[in-house]
Amino acid sequence: MTTYGDRLRRLRKNKGIHSQKEFGKLFGLSESTISMYERSERRPDYETLQKFSEFFEVSIDYIITGNELDNSSNEMWKEILDPKTQIFFKDLKDAPEEKIEELIRFWEFIKNRDK
Repeated sequence: MTTYGDRLRRLRKNKGIHSQKEFGKLFGLSESTISMYERSERRPDYETLQKFSEFFEVSIDYIITGNELDNSSNEMWKEILDPKTQIFFKDLKDAPEEKIEELIRFWEFIKNRDK
């Protein structure tokens, strides 16, 4: 399975940038940060992804998902990649369905209470 890190590495090399250090300097990032991105151990924030997508002339969708034809709005990615949003979704991928349903009911209660 190809990761966003694999895609970043391939994009960097295809652009003729041979070292992570050289690539990092272009964006004011350390070599170790680029290394963690390329190993998919750390995900770039929205602003960095936007800079990468403009530099490589690809969509953020492509960097994150590998889908060349999907062009979700950058605004959507900005919201999804916001650290505050990620707090809510971090544990959901492994949560049992009944807990997710309970969370939805709780959120609906909060929304209706504040109307």
